[in-house]
Amino acid sequence: QVQLVESGGGLVQAGGSLRLSCAASGRTVSNYRMGWFRQAPGKEREFVAAISRNGGYTKYTDSVKGRFTISRDNAKNTVSLQMNNLKPEDTAVYYCAAGQTSSDTYVTAARNEYRSWGPGTQVTVSS
Repeated sequence: QVQLVESGGGLVQAGGSLRLSCAASGRTVSNYRMGWFRQAPGKEREFVAAISRNGGYTKYTDSVKGRFTISRDNAKNTVSLQMNNLKPEDTAVYYCAAGQTSSDTYVTAARNEYRSWGPGTQVTVSS
């Protein structure tokens, strides 16, 4: 299994930006589709963004389209989430996730299709 660790979270004012990074170890991420999920207090963990193994396909939840961008660098074994125009409702713990796949293009928002998870990083957006 690949091990994942997120970084880049913090406190930011509404309208600001943050860039989350996910560093992988143990296995190369080039064999995995990758995703970002988030969980706010009292709520279920929800899908945010996903990227295919080759980086050519992405998927976003509607509330972040046009504001967040997921990317990956397989050579550096990292995945990133650029978050712009942040809103208070984006406040949550953000998790990086990986799902092993043989497909270069498959991308999914289904939480149960990701088997490896990082410990999470807190993002707090103040109004």
